[in-house]
Amino acid sequence: MTPAGSAPTQRELLLGDYHVHSTFSDDAHSTLADNLAAADAAGLRAIRLTDHVRAATTWVPEFVAAVAAERIPSGLRVITGVETKLLDASGAVDLPSDLIVGAPGGVDAIVIGDHQFPGPDGPWSPGATRERLASGLSEEDALDLFVTASVRVMERTPHAQLAHWFSILPKVGLSEDGLGASRLTAWADTAARTGTIVEVNEKWACPGPAAVAALVASGARIVASTDSHAAAEVGRYDRVVRILDEAGMPA
Repeated sequence: MTPAGSAPTQRELLLGDYHVHSTFSDDAHSTLADNLAAADAAGLRAIRLTDHVRAATTWVPEFVAAVAAERIPSGLRVITGVETKLLDASGAVDLPSDLIVGAPGGVDAIVIGDHQFPGPDGPWSPGATRERLASGLSEEDALDLFVTASVRVMERTPHAQLAHWFSILPKVGLSEDGLGASRLTAWADTAARTGTIVEVNEKWACPGPAAVAALVASGARIVASTDSHAAAEVGRYDRVVRILDEAGMPA
């Protein structure tokens, strides 16, 4: 275990996969049992089984019961989550109203993805965001809007984990490089203050080294994830290792 208040090593991070999808998600291919077996084969010590939800989703109790019924490999810690999307600049998220989080009968975390751009009037698609940028929304104002929404969603959402954060930026023609130190510090400080976990995501290769370094400096909790949709991907890291190296995290 990493001592309280100290940053984890790369080796410690890579022994976990905190974002793994199963057939409870309509775009994934592996069962819960497949993913657990893959985690065991990869030598992982922790896995977060995570599937997509929306406000209308009704199967979360079935998912929780199915996880509880699985045989857990020795030495593997299994935790659960549901992945939802950030909706708007107020920090609202798309969740079932009866969702139980952090208590018996519920999931352990809400995994929040930046699937669309959080506008003040609701989620903007990448195309709609690019149109606004072309029509006069400045890059600086857009980045301020995104970071403000990021801060607000962490403040509003207990038991949260940020998934593939900043993945929306290149989709709309923006870059993490434009965020700058002050925005990254505000974001990272909020993660530390609220106890929000931030994953470094293999599939989307984000957040990048500067953001990871800001999280480490703020004392926020970082985990590794593959965002796997097939068991063969569980615990298999390449891009995450490069990000951690560039962020200066010890091996």
